[in-house]
Amino acid sequence: MPEIKTEIMTVNMGPQHPSTHGVLRLVLELDGETVLSAAPTIGYLHTGIEKTTEQKKWQQVIPLVERMDYLSAQSNSMAFCLSVEKLLGVEVPERVRNIRVLIAELQRINSHLVWLGTHGMELGAVSVMLYCFRERELLLNINEMLAGFRMFPSYMRVGGLREDLPRGFHDAVRAFLDRFLPKLDEYEDLLTNNEIYLKRTQDVGVISKDDAVAYSLVGPIARAAGVEYDVRTYFPYLGYETYDFAVPIQSRGDVYARYLVRVAEMKESVKICRQALERITPTGPFAIGDPRITPPPKDRVYTEMEALIQHFLIYSQGFTVPAGEAYVPVEGPRGEQGFYIVSDGTNRPWRVKSRAPSLLACQALESMVVGGLIADVIAVIGSIDVVMGDVDR
Repeated sequence: MPEIKTEIMTVNMGPQHPSTHGVLRLVLELDGETVLSAAPTIGYLHTGIEKTTEQKKWQQVIPLVERMDYLSAQSNSMAFCLSVEKLLGVEVPERVRNIRVLIAELQRINSHLVWLGTHGMELGAVSVMLYCFRERELLLNINEMLAGFRMFPSYMRVGGLREDLPRGFHDAVRAFLDRFLPKLDEYEDLLTNNEIYLKRTQDVGVISKDDAVAYSLVGPIARAAGVEYDVRTYFPYLGYETYDFAVPIQSRGDVYARYLVRVAEMKESVKICRQALERITPTGPFAIGDPRITPPPKDRVYTEMEALIQHFLIYSQGFTVPAGEAYVPVEGPRGEQGFYIVSDGTNRPWRVKSRAPSLLACQALESMVVGGLIADVIAVIGSIDVVMGDVDR
């Protein structure tokens, strides 16, 4: 039989390809359907948000950082607020800490639902996408109840929250939590033991524990490879050390392991949400009582001059932050997320630098796909759950 001669083909996947989860471009070298090399190319969505923050007052930065990783909006704003509060040397009330924990865990579930739905659809499980977005819609409704906005609530504020919880918030969250776990079982019924899904995900996109550490991977990608790192347990913030929850770990480091970790994380987030909800009293402080940072409470009667002074300080000039630098990481849906901020003592940041887990995931992509099939590239990209707004910023 004559020898079949092949030639190496270079293929551009993206930046418009929907399965690249945004404007990510992969330059693939293929021998038939086997991937010989993969070069991720980024920069197509560069927004300049980090530089833009230098022109904004401290509170005005919050809507910007929420739009970096748009599936982790409230985790981003929480990380920024914690860093600024560290420089200010202020401690928010315990009720605010509990509300922030609850919101962050609901955001984690929200993000994982988008990941699971889109990942399932890319592998042919369209029903999973419809199911996941059904529950995500309820979380967007809670955001709308909370702040009037569905994806970017900007509810976090330096020094606390924008306003108190709305009437009916506890009941709405409790109703979602009661509904969600049985629905999560439905997702698992469709995927966990599905023969087609197993063949598309097991032993695909494998990364070892040592390589995960070498690439500085965090979040579900690292934990699926056996790296037991979670900011909530290693560097507790907002009282996470007082909550009862587990950190899901797998060891195979493949696409299927990353699926198992994220599904388990959603279950643990439900546990944390229930504990936080029990701790949050219906009424109480929603911000620190420092009028230089937060608006005065509405129930206090001010003279006309006092009102003018408050308006000038809060809305016109903003507040100043002592000179220095700070970094407070949080465990976002994609892993360690934080903002390194530098203040020169004015009412605007001198520098804001994001620690973006999606960027680090992109650099490990080549080692995950080389040697596999081109069809596996789609499964691997979906499994690392990158958000290109978090990469190009």
